[in-house]
Parts: sequence; C-alpha cells; structure tokens
Amino acid sequence: MTAAVQQSSVRRADAQRPRFAHPAEAEFAAFLDFYRIAWEYEPRSFPLRWQDGRIVEQFTPDFYLPEQDLYVELTTMKQSLVTRKHRKVRRLRELYPHVNIVLLYRKDYHEILSRFGYGSVDITSLRPDQIERVLLSPAEIQRRVAELGQQISTDYAGESLVLVGVLKGITFFLADLARAITRPLAIDYLQLSRDLREGVAIRKDLDLDIRGKHVLLVEDIVNTGLTLDFIMRVLREREPASLEVCALLDKAERRLVSVPVKYVGFTIPNEFVVGYGLDYRELYRNLPFICVLKREVYEANGNGHLIGGTGQEAAAEAAEPSLVATRVEVGSG
Repeated sequence: MTAAVQQSSVRRADAQRPRFAHPAEAEFAAFLDFYRIAWEYEPRSFPLRWQDGRIVEQFTPDFYLPEQDLYVELTTMKQSLVTRKHRKVRRLRELYPHVNIVLLYRKDYHEILSRFGYGSVDITSLRPDQIERVLLSPAEIQRRVAELGQQISTDYAGESLVLVGVLKGITFFLADLARAITRPLAIDYLQLSRDLREGVAIRKDLDLDIRGKHVLLVEDIVNTGLTLDFIMRVLREREPASLEVCALLDKAERRLVSVPVKYVGFTIPNEFVVGYGLDYRELYRNLPFICVLKREVYEANGNGHLIGGTGQEAAAEAAEPSLVATRVEVGSG
C-alpha cells in the first residue's frame, strides 16, 4: 500500500491545536510540526510531593514526543524560573527514573533534532531559509522501508532476489531496504547518462548476469517514467525470471509514460525534494530526512529554462552547467 504524503497528516488544523500557556510553547509546537515530529501537549502530570496522603506538588512537562518517548519542558532565560524548573526536573528524575525528560532552552531547539536523526544541517550548507518544509522525517522513512522489506520478503518467499539500484540517489534507500528484506539477495548497480543529441545510454552496466533470476529494480524517485521505461526495456532483454520495480518516492502526477511500479514508499506532490540520497548540485544527500527546497533556490541557477522542465530532473541538469548542452547524468525516472 502506498503511503501518500500530505502536509495535513502531521500538522494540526487550527481548531485542533491546544491552547498554549505561553507563546514559546506555540513556537515550539510549530517547530516540531515543521520537522514532522509527533507531539502531545501536557499529556501527563507527575506527583512530586505528598502531605497526609494528598498531592501537594506536581509537575506537568510541556510536551511529550511519543516516537522518542521523551518529555520536554521549555524554559526562559529568567534565572529564578530556570532554578525552580531545574529543581522539579531533578525531583521527577529521582521519583521516576524510567522517565526521559529534558529541560530545553529556545536556543537549544536544534539539539533535540539529533535525537531524531536529523543531525546538524551545517555540514551540507542547507540553511533553514532554503527549506519549504520537511516532507518525511527519519522515523517515517524507516517505518515505511521496514514495511516494504516485509512485503517484498513475503512476496518472494522461497526465492532469491537481485536488487538493481540506479546510481547515485539510490544509495541510502537500497542499503536500508536490503537490510529489511529477509530473503537471500544480491545487489548490483546501473548508472545512466543522457546525451541530449543521442539519448539515454548506460554509463555503468550490471556486473551480474540476471538471466533466469528474480530482479527488483530499486529507484529513489519516479517522475515522468521515461528513464524507468528505458531501464525496464534494457533489463527485459536480458530475460530475467521476473522484473518488478520498487520506488521510495513516486511523483505520479508527472507521469508521461505508464510504467508498472509494484512497490511504492510514498506518493509525493510535484516538488523538488532533497535528502536521504536525493541531491541538489551534489549537496544534501546525507540528510536523513527528505525536505522540499524552495523554488527560488534552484531557479536562481536558471534551472527552469533547461531541457526537462522543472523540478528534480531540471536541477540535475544544472549540476554540471558547463555540460548542460551535451550530457546529463540520470539517476531516476
């Protein structure tokens, strides 16, 4: 089953948002929504002190992040408030050692991202003002990859597989998918180039003979279907026992050629996405989440005027501006 990505799947409608006690809490909630991190507001109170069998002091952390099993208490720079909250947090940890809680300053928001696998974005030169929004979090990606691996393992019960990845964007998805599949398998790679005068060609061919084998072509993203159709025709000529496609992302609305994609991770809108192997000018591949770049980021390099139109394919052509007129590296359909 395809997991369609919709912005509303994580972001709460205004009518569903709680009444926050402080503007900083609303800001932090928006911050979590932006990074597609699930949260609950003040879901539980912890008794801290009792007198004559009655609770005389309790502590209610501001947020609970269920995917991390983490409570978050926001604080300000006022020392008196910080001291009081530190005391409550220490007391909570003494009474409930199994509870994971952090006291968070606004300036430390990005520290919490490392708990979700986001890490520092500085190493990729990706600035927050370049991001339209985070489309898929690391947790969402890993859950879906595990589901795909289970489905593929069931469908190929009693068989072995050859996974064929199309370089370079497939690197992360293929590695994670292979680990999620419980059938015996081999891995091989293709790399294509597209000469605008001579058409698509294979730059790096398979090392394995796939005749009589069950082949699963693994793609990072399917757009128009043109490149995927070319690869499928090439592989069918080699007479595999079966040939199916698994794509992490599918931009179905961009399809020009009808190609069968049996396994789809997420159906996404027609937007330029980077991360988890997908790049822009060779940047951002190592981001463990998938985000949407603002249009002005890639249009600033004139990508909208290149052959191939807009979005991922056009930006790929801009990766080597001196070669745009002759050759384009192709990694997806």
